[in-house]
Amino acid sequence: MSELQYRNLTDQILAAAVEVHRNLGPGLLESAYRSCLCRQFELAGLSVDVEVPIPVEYKGCSIATGYRADMIVERCVLLELKAVEKILPIHVAQTLTYLRLARLRVGLLLNFNVTSMRLGGVRRLIR
Repeated sequence: MSELQYRNLTDQILAAAVEVHRNLGPGLLESAYRSCLCRQFELAGLSVDVEVPIPVEYKGCSIATGYRADMIVERCVLLELKAVEKILPIHVAQTLTYLRLARLRVGLLLNFNVTSMRLGGVRRLIR
C-alpha cells in the first residue's frame, strides 16, 4: 500500500472516530467506543477485524500469549483504543510493539476520553 493510500485510509478512520466521539462524548468505557466505531466503519464500507489475536514469535517459536489488537481496519491499519485521562509513553510503546508483532506498518492510537479527538485524542504511528 502506498503512503497516499495509507493517508486516505487513516483519514477515513479518523473521520469515523470523530463522528463516534461527537455522538457519544468522553467518559464511556472503551468497549462502547469499539462497538460504535465498528458500526461507523460498516456504514463507511470499511472492513474491520476486532480483538485480533497477536502471537509472540520468539526464536522460531510462536507463543500464544493472549495479546489482541483492538481493531485492524482493511487488514492494514492497527487501532489501539483507549479511554484514559491522557496518552502515556507506555501506550505508544504498546501500540508500536503490536504493530511489529502483527507485521503492520501503520497504527492509530485513539483516546476517546478527551474533549476533542483532534486535540489530543489521536496519535498516528508508523513502524
